[in-house]
Amino acid sequence: MHREDQSILPADVSFHTDDAGLKNEFLNRDLSWLEFNRRVLAQALDDRTPPLERLRFLGIFTSNLDEFFMKRMGRMRRQIAANVVTPTPDGKDIPKLFNEIRACVKEMIAMQAEVYTKQIKPSLAQNGIHLLEWEELTDTERESADKFFDANVFPVLTPLAVDPGSPFPFMSNLSMSLGVVLLHPDREEPLFARVKVPEVLPKWIPVTTVPGQYRFVSLHEMIRHNLKDLFPDMTVVDVMLFRLTRNADIERDEEDADDLRDMMQEELKQRRFERVVRLEHGPDPNQWIVQFLMQELGLTESDVYEHAAELDYDDLRPVTDLNLPAVRFEPWIPVTPKRLVGDEIDIFSIIRLGDVLLHHPYESFHASTERFIAAAAADPKVLAIKMTLYRTSDMSPFVGALVRAADSGKQVVCLIELKARFDEERNIHIADLLEKSGVHVLYGIVGLKTHTKTTLVVREEIDGIRCYAHIGTGNYHATTAKLYTDLAILTCATDITRDVVELFHYLTGRSLKREYRQLLVAPVNMRDRFMAMIQREVENAKAGKPAHIIAKMNALEDRKICRALYAASQVGVPIDLIVRGFCTLRPGVAGLSDTIKVRSIIGRFLEHSRIYYFRNAAVDPIDGEFYIGSADWMYRNLLARVEAVVPIKGRGQRERLWTILQTMMKDNRQAWMMDSDGKYSRVLPAEGEAEVSTQQTFIALAKSESVVER
Repeated sequence: MHREDQSILPADVSFHTDDAGLKNEFLNRDLSWLEFNRRVLAQALDDRTPPLERLRFLGIFTSNLDEFFMKRMGRMRRQIAANVVTPTPDGKDIPKLFNEIRACVKEMIAMQAEVYTKQIKPSLAQNGIHLLEWEELTDTERESADKFFDANVFPVLTPLAVDPGSPFPFMSNLSMSLGVVLLHPDREEPLFARVKVPEVLPKWIPVTTVPGQYRFVSLHEMIRHNLKDLFPDMTVVDVMLFRLTRNADIERDEEDADDLRDMMQEELKQRRFERVVRLEHGPDPNQWIVQFLMQELGLTESDVYEHAAELDYDDLRPVTDLNLPAVRFEPWIPVTPKRLVGDEIDIFSIIRLGDVLLHHPYESFHASTERFIAAAAADPKVLAIKMTLYRTSDMSPFVGALVRAADSGKQVVCLIELKARFDEERNIHIADLLEKSGVHVLYGIVGLKTHTKTTLVVREEIDGIRCYAHIGTGNYHATTAKLYTDLAILTCATDITRDVVELFHYLTGRSLKREYRQLLVAPVNMRDRFMAMIQREVENAKAGKPAHIIAKMNALEDRKICRALYAASQVGVPIDLIVRGFCTLRPGVAGLSDTIKVRSIIGRFLEHSRIYYFRNAAVDPIDGEFYIGSADWMYRNLLARVEAVVPIKGRGQRERLWTILQTMMKDNRQAWMMDSDGKYSRVLPAEGEAEVSTQQTFIALAKSESVVER
């Protein structure tokens, strides 16, 4: 057995497995991920969620599922084609797993369609928002829609027929199309034509101007009922809406690449032509079209999915973005942290008075992180800025700040991760822009993704050179900072900033440094440090000292960490895991993981922060050790990415992190508890118990303590 797969259970701890043996030591990653998306779907099923937000969650569910098919199903198809016989860690063979995934997906998209048609659409209609079929339009609205089609849609459309002189057309990933069966007046056999629904236009078009009434018709319905204009003198026999998903999991060999940027640009081109892994269509499909598409695209019945309602609920953004407070979550404007209120004191002076812990989106990203980088770019005392960018927004304020800093003569280094999945094209563009402005741009370490969210500012001060650092759990992305919960610290503590200096030396100069004073750095020392801290809790529990592990993350999958947690549980260490997404560890198994609890928090904000807590024999739990950073407990984060996790030392900051963790463990509004089979049940208030919502709690706390961002 490979060293990584060996158990690390102490000799005096018995290892319990059920009758199925070691293959049931772990849950399946893909099925666990689908259970996460089921919890997302549950937000749309929950009538406590405002109607427009329920609709938005349907779109999030669709978008998540699209990414799952692009990333996971293409790989699985390759394994099936190659007759891979190695079972998954939970003992499943690949064809069986494929079938289980298909059954699960079909069940959930049926639930999605049912709640949309029977609950959400009627609820929206009660609030003046109507999502209409063509037949439901008034004569005036149809006339308006026809005029819109003639002026805005008809010129954009490109109908493509398939015949001996016209080969089957290329269809892009996630493209929506109308498949049309035509009859030519001089021929007997049917013809196939494809009309792509334009991506440059909104997918739902308003058709009325009546105050207080919002009536929409879909763009594809508008095209469907104007097909006669596209095929004059032809007979339109039938029409079927369909959507394709292509594989995005491309194997690459970075070692042989002469230029990483060129390799990624070539991969982006290649990805456009990757095999189709899913064909979706609406109800009552035309079987001739389905069979024709399957044959041309090389698909089987198991790759085809029927939807009873919409194919892409994410297309409903023109509706979900309506500014109607009565049917949306209460608007939230992030607040400025108390220590950062006002511009009369420069941010570096504030940081010198003590570390600043930031909690987004409750606290303003603009008034903290953006302010820090902007101040560094403008300050003549700043000598150098070094920053990692994994994902950022199209109009990123950080790009402009780095350009201004380079223009003013500062040394500016930006490490841009070109391999950030689905952001590769944007990152290549940003890299080009920064390079042309004189910024030193690097693309990371071959074979590793740079996922750490870290900035270093070097400043010349009266008493010498001082370094400042920002270390966070979230991306430098102004948009997602308003939608994701993340944590960050601003610090000038020498023992931490020295580590950050050496971390950038590792990133830019390929330093082989293995020891860091404070930081946990992947793939260098992070997993070993986490393993040592888990083992320390084991020893404390054996000695009768206080022991407790709490870990909040996005996903848990690393088998070595899981086995260490099993070992800790078997000596009685209480372990609370708050895992938003998939979790392959099995909690609550007698003799294996009795003391492990796994919960998931799903709400209006995406829980993205990572917090790690170890009691370390402390009498007062707040005197335990707290860490925040960019890494989940996944093999890829610990050994295949560059990550950084930082200890939080200040008493006040540790109290805040403890409050966050305790609030989540008391949540009975947004929380779900996982059982040993990987299924989740919603946590509900007991009779007479007050409702506790993690995210609403921190919204209320932020309102009471700080100044609203303007």
